[in-house]
Amino acid sequence: MSNVGTPSCDSSLAVASRAGSTAYPGWTIAATMLASSLAFIDGSVTNVALPAIAGDLSGGAAGLSWVINAYLLPLSALLLLGGAAGDQFGRKRALIVGIVVFALASVGCAMARDLSLLLAARVLQGIGAAILMPNSLGILGSSFEGEARGRAVGTWAAAGAISSAIGPPLGGWLIGSIGWRAIFYLNVPVAIAAVVIAARFVEESERGDSRLDWIGAALATAALGVLTWSLTAWSARHALTAEIWIGLGVGVALLLTFLLLEHRLGERAMMPLALFGSRAFVGLTVLTFLLYGALGGLLVLLPYVLITGGGYTPLQAGLALLPFSIVIGVTSRLAGRLTERIGPRWPLTIGPIVTGLGFALLMRADPRASYLATILPGVAVIAFGMAGAVAPLTTAVLASVDARHTGTASGFNSAIARTGGLIATALAGAVIAETGASLIHGFQFGSLIGAIMAIGAGGIAFMMIPARTGPN
Repeated sequence: MSNVGTPSCDSSLAVASRAGSTAYPGWTIAATMLASSLAFIDGSVTNVALPAIAGDLSGGAAGLSWVINAYLLPLSALLLLGGAAGDQFGRKRALIVGIVVFALASVGCAMARDLSLLLAARVLQGIGAAILMPNSLGILGSSFEGEARGRAVGTWAAAGAISSAIGPPLGGWLIGSIGWRAIFYLNVPVAIAAVVIAARFVEESERGDSRLDWIGAALATAALGVLTWSLTAWSARHALTAEIWIGLGVGVALLLTFLLLEHRLGERAMMPLALFGSRAFVGLTVLTFLLYGALGGLLVLLPYVLITGGGYTPLQAGLALLPFSIVIGVTSRLAGRLTERIGPRWPLTIGPIVTGLGFALLMRADPRASYLATILPGVAVIAFGMAGAVAPLTTAVLASVDARHTGTASGFNSAIARTGGLIATALAGAVIAETGASLIHGFQFGSLIGAIMAIGAGGIAFMMIPARTGPN
């Protein structure tokens, strides 16, 4: 799933546990930008590579879904733990470990000779991303003060938008000219540069003494893994077999066990349940899941349908997604300013509804017909709707809980966004399994589901988010 517009842990910068300064501000920003760009680019280019991977490694619909979800699963489940590890062992140390794990896993992806090896390497990539992403942002939070912190965050966010924008076209060109393995080798020089700069110029943070919630992380990973497997199998088989029902039951049981553990741990939990004492936070969580679930399904299916059903080259499919990134990058800041003036309720109501209208336009999309007439209008409207929701969502999440929970709340919101994409990708296997006209009809039906989810997210915002969000 692409990270374009995804509410990431960048909001936690505003609530770093201690303010500080650094002797090497430019190099510190460079290290964090390079590190986070690994996850941003990888998340966007892999979607374009799915048809080529399927042709080379003979992956079926379920296997292709897992190429995405093997990465999203550990990233969703371990994001909060990765940030907590940096707080305890040092953010610089955690950042370097995350980059190294991601780079080694990327080499494993590039060298994989069968689908099982690729999936194992993708899991390691997700673990590396779950460590490096929150700590790259945590380093910025503890290295800068006041307005300098704001400028650092802005620079980092701009780099993320640029990385996500160039990812699909760059990946499409590499796939078409060299092969899909090149998109993973591309991560290696970026990772080396990030490690060298971080080791030389980034200052280490103070180490904490809190214990990590390893059991909670394991339970969350197992629950998401079993549920994702069950949904993927359901979408591939088009039937709810006894085996799938058992998987769903086990997944729900593991999820309930995780919640019971988090309740028992209280403030020491990876996900303190006190967060859900805020009505606004509950609404924002549901909104995020619906909106980014719809978006995640689109970003997986659209490149696949364009290439497989419309005869697009990987480069053309990557360029087809470029307007999405450009619109969000250009207009998100305006939405942020508007939210400061009128509050988050109306932007978070109107933005998802506009996004839903964009999905509705894609219900008539046909990759065999004109891109400008049938696909671009829907993509553009979705981009405008998402641009209206991204910044307000981050702001509203921070404001919906008390100060001691803001860092955890922003990290949890990011994990929920990726979990929405995880579930959507699992169900997208039903469309990927089709061919010809059935593939296009499946995509159009998926667009209808996306429209319902996005408009539902807007309705949740209107009902549950106050005009001026605050802990309640």
